[in-house]
Parts: sequence; C-alpha cells; structure tokens
Amino acid sequence: MRAETILVVDDEKLIRWSLKQSLQKESFNVLEAETVKAALDRVSEFEPDLIILDQRLPDGTGIEFIQKLREISFDNPIVMLSAVDTSNVAVQAMKLGAFDYVTKPVNIDELKIVIEKAMESIRLKRQIAFLRDEQKKQFGNFTIIGDSPVMKKLFNMISKIAASDSSTVLVTGESGVGKELVVRTIHALSERKDKCFMAVNCASLTESLIESELFGHQKGAFTDAKNLKKGMFELADGGTIFLDEIGDISSSLQVKLLRVLDQKSFKRVGGTSEISVDVRIITATNQPLEEKVEEGKFRADLFYRLNVVHLYVPPLRERGNDILLLAHYFLQEFNKTFRKNFKGLSGETKELFLKYNWPGNVRELKNVIERAVLLDEGDYIFSHHVELGHLHSLSKNEDAGYSTTNGNLTFSQIERSAVLDALTKTNFNQSQAAKLLQISRDQLRYKMKKLGIKSKSI
Repeated sequence: MRAETILVVDDEKLIRWSLKQSLQKESFNVLEAETVKAALDRVSEFEPDLIILDQRLPDGTGIEFIQKLREISFDNPIVMLSAVDTSNVAVQAMKLGAFDYVTKPVNIDELKIVIEKAMESIRLKRQIAFLRDEQKKQFGNFTIIGDSPVMKKLFNMISKIAASDSSTVLVTGESGVGKELVVRTIHALSERKDKCFMAVNCASLTESLIESELFGHQKGAFTDAKNLKKGMFELADGGTIFLDEIGDISSSLQVKLLRVLDQKSFKRVGGTSEISVDVRIITATNQPLEEKVEEGKFRADLFYRLNVVHLYVPPLRERGNDILLLAHYFLQEFNKTFRKNFKGLSGETKELFLKYNWPGNVRELKNVIERAVLLDEGDYIFSHHVELGHLHSLSKNEDAGYSTTNGNLTFSQIERSAVLDALTKTNFNQSQAAKLLQISRDQLRYKMKKLGIKSKSI
C-alpha cells in the first residue's frame, strides 16, 4: 500500500520543515512548495492526496490557489492555515470547498486530527468510487453499494442468475433492503435487457385491478372497460415482469399465475383468445412464504414454481461497515441535492450507526441522512442531527470512560459524560481532550457549549 502524499504550501521554510518532520513520522510522503506556481506544478506532477495551504504566498493567495485547483477539477482535501485575525479567509476557503482550517501558530496534534479525518473522508470516497466502477463493469448503470462478505456473495449470485435468464426467481428479504434494485440489476444484465421491464406491487392493488393490470382486459369486460387494454404480461413479452409483495395475491390470482407459468399463455379479462408470451417472472416478498404454504394461504405448487432460484438480500444490520459506506454515499448525494458541504460522520455517530439495528434497512438509513443534511448545517453529522427509531443499548466504552448500565440514559447524557471525562483526564486542556475524543478542538468547543460544560469547571 502506497504512502499517502501531503503537499505543504507555505512561503516560510521553517514551517514547511517542521510540518514535514512531523508528518513523515506519521508515514506520510510530504512534498513542499513556497509559491502558487510551484504548488500547481507539484499538483500536476504528483496529484497529492491532501494539501496544507497557507493564505499568504509570494505570487498570490491561498484563496486564488484553491480557485485554480477547482478549475482543473482537483477535489482532494485542502486544509487551510489561517491566522486568528484572518478568520474570514478561512470561512471563504471553506465556501470554496476546503476541508477544514487550522489557526496559526499550528498545534500539530490538532492538525494531525484534522488530517486523519480528511484522509478518512477521501478513503471512503475512493472506496465508493472503486465499488461503483467495479459494479458498472459487472452490473452496468445499477449501483449496489457494498463490500461486506454477504454482499459479495449476493453480487456473485446476481451474475449467475442473470446469465441464465429462463428460470423464475424469488427474492426475499426485509422491507427496505433494496429488493427491487436487485431485480432491476438482474434484468439489466440478462439477455432480456433490451426488452421491457414491468413492475407491479401486488399489495397496492385490489384483486380485480391487479388482474386487469397483469393480464389486460377486453373492451366492455366490466363497467369502466371502455377500451381494450394490454396487460403487463403482454407488454413485457420478451422481457421481465417483477411481482413485488407476491405473498399478498389472492387464491384465484394464484391459480391464474400458475397457469401462466405452466402454459406461458393467458387470457385477458373478458377475453376468449389465448395470448402466448415469453416472460421471465421474478417475484419478491418480505413474508415467510413457506409458513403461508403450511397455513394453506399460499399454493404449494405455485411456491415451488416461483422458488426455482432463491435470492436472499441481507438486512443492513448484517452488513458491518457497509453501513458507513452507504451513509457516506448518501451524504455525497444529498450534499449535491441540498448544496451542503458535510464532510462525514462524527466518531460517535459512526458508533451509533454501527450499533443501531436498522429495522427499516437501507431505506431508513437513506432517510436519516437526507433529513440530517436537509435540516442541519456544519461540517459533520453529529448524533444530535439524526433521528433513529429504536436505539439498542450501547455497551461500555472503556476509552471514553462511560457506561450505559442505566437503560434510561439519553445519548446526550452519554456524550456529556464522555466529554467531561476527557477534559478531566487532561486537566481541561482542550487540545489534548479533543485528541482523546478523536475530534477537532473546534468540535470540542461546540460540544462543550451545546452540553453546557464550562471551560474550567465541571
């Protein structure tokens, strides 16, 4: 694995030397530049992973340099060095997309924390980009974000199922896991991709309406049948039809669907002619169909015909760090949608997300991120920005020095305990406390203000 490269842009040789010595100890490859021109040459030649940038340079300003970088589509993180009396410059730099700023004189521990957060952000971004590229090669324009073992197994199954496009497929999984995206991906990879893909939610239509939607009807077949209507099976000839929530269809419709599977033909409602079709049927459900078969609520012969190939989509809680990958992916998307510039999730939010059960799965995670980005401002998504349904109890955290033995503790109380513990351990040295908590000093100050913690007393 190559060492990540940092470009230090500052006209003061002593500062460049000092930062280089400190960062090399952290295994970074460090480049130097003292002018805008030299810095642009370094960027062109080496494309550094991160830039530490001073505002005042001999041939221009840091702001001008950032603008030039944006013109050449350089979007790796930039950390601005800002004197206290030029904080407005830092604000301007942040508006232009700088990742963060550190005030001079530089506190190297604070800078290292900022750098690590920036590097984590770009690593996640690159991992997502890599997964998207790999999946584009494999799955075309459909992106299913995931790098966990269970998702790699799913991707392998999708490829095999798509390659043999004659069998019926039953896709199971909890609500919100992305079953329809999986089905659309199968269709897009199959030889049927140039034909129609038709989808219907069986739970959203009445029995008479769903029969008309699937099989069509003749003119005059019922009161509102003023014209002949082709159904989804007829329109999807040569393609794929997706029946979502298949467990909700009536007994009579089960019989008609079984007939289509057996004879590959059907009659329109009110019609007498047989219509033959070549359609691949993929169904999905979040219900235990085997139990419905045992209870006599779903035909066993239809179940076996639908379940030729079974594809299980795992719930989000079984996907480990995919939760953070997906959260970052949605964060990027909603940053664009709402013109925000959130850089990522705070440490406690990551911990919260990994411990939460996600009953609504990927759909719930997407909604949580959308709400947080829409309603809040700042650099990071903190725990108070998110609203989750049911929080599972958090286990003891030895590093932060708190526990949740009292089931009635709120997350704010836990957070306050952690911040106070870090401050107490460091004799209220905010830089050291921030390092313990793995956040920036500005974030610590924000938390102290939010949690009502005074700077010199508990």
